[in-house]
Amino acid sequence: MELETAGQNHQVCISHDCSAIKRRSNESDEQFLERQELIQNISQIRHKILVLSGKGGVGKSTVAVHLANALSQESKKVGLLDVDIHGPSIPTMLGVENKVVMPSRKTGQIVPVQITENLIAMSIGFLLPDRDDALIWRGPRKYGLIKQFLKDVEWGELDYLIIDLPPGTGDEPLAIAQMIENVDGAVVVTTPQEVALADVRKSITFCKSLELPVLGVIENMSGFICPECGKTTCIFKQGGAEQMCRDLHLAYAGSIPLQPDIAQHGDEGSFSGNHTVSELFKPVVKNLIQELKMNSKK
Repeated sequence: MELETAGQNHQVCISHDCSAIKRRSNESDEQFLERQELIQNISQIRHKILVLSGKGGVGKSTVAVHLANALSQESKKVGLLDVDIHGPSIPTMLGVENKVVMPSRKTGQIVPVQITENLIAMSIGFLLPDRDDALIWRGPRKYGLIKQFLKDVEWGELDYLIIDLPPGTGDEPLAIAQMIENVDGAVVVTTPQEVALADVRKSITFCKSLELPVLGVIENMSGFICPECGKTTCIFKQGGAEQMCRDLHLAYAGSIPLQPDIAQHGDEGSFSGNHTVSELFKPVVKNLIQELKMNSKK
């Protein structure tokens, strides 16, 4: 992208094929400049993928962490952004809940936490004085923070930015979808039972309303694998997500069983230390990447 300076220390895009140069009818000078800065800051990220669900407690953050880890193990540069402002669990699951982010001496931007050689992460959890602090914020403050995550964090050049969203279709998912104008798609996480699928269908409607491609639906907690005998028991039923995908003509990315190791390593922050868990996520990630490639060709 071509750049020029706008005001003091501001870099904005002047490429004629970039949507940032087209001023929106309701934008003030400040809003226009901020949007240009935001788009420029994430312009080196090849793919932006949202992880969402209409239901809480389905393991959405677990999927986001393992998706990011699996991609990074394929020698891809990956960023993981935790936008769950009221319940940030990504720092704990990554084993870095005591990390504190600092501004770059060179750019003044916030430097994400380095997790592995190919994986960086950012979360509100890194900015809280106490991990038990509660943020009692309304929409405008949350919107402002999300904008900072995209505009003022030093993401640099990445192959993937995985964005873990809170459950539902409220402020945070809408803000992200509006701020990032070229999101590649969404990964929707559910559990097999109808009470979860009913809410997940609302997330799919949300995606369709915003013309956001659904890269795949993942059925988490799909059967319990006994650690003693290896037998699978369908505690929450099984196959509900796959049937929903057939009904709605969506890509089914696969299933993840309810396995004690997944929860244990999430609590311990040792997400990349278990070969069995990593293997469970590999076919799911492969399906998502394949769908991403197919969408890119359209």
